[in-house]
Amino acid sequence: MDVIETIKSQLEGNKILLYMKGTPQMPQCGFSARTVQALMACGEKFAYVNILEHADIREALKTYSNWPTYPQLYINGELVGGCDIVTELYQSGELQQMIKDAGQGE
Repeated sequence: MDVIETIKSQLEGNKILLYMKGTPQMPQCGFSARTVQALMACGEKFAYVNILEHADIREALKTYSNWPTYPQLYINGELVGGCDIVTELYQSGELQQMIKDAGQGE
C-alpha cells in the first residue's frame, strides 16, 4: 500500500483524526498541544497519528491536504485545519458541535 492509500485508509477508518507532532499525552510542539486541548475539551474520542514517527506520511500529507503545517485535524475525512483554525472553532463553539456530530455516527 502506498503512502497516499495509507492516508486515505486512516481517514476512512477514523471519524476524528489528528495528524500531530507527538501524542495526545505527550505533544511535541505547542501547536499540537493546543489542538489536543481543544479536542479533549469536546469530550469525544479521537484518533491520532504521530507524524514524527512516520516521515513518509508527514511529507505525503502536505501534498494530499495542500496544507503545509502540522497539526492537521480531519473530521469525517475532511480537513478542518490546523491549530489556529481549531482554536477559533473551539472558542466560537463550532468545534464542539462538529465533534459531537461526528461522534454520533459511530
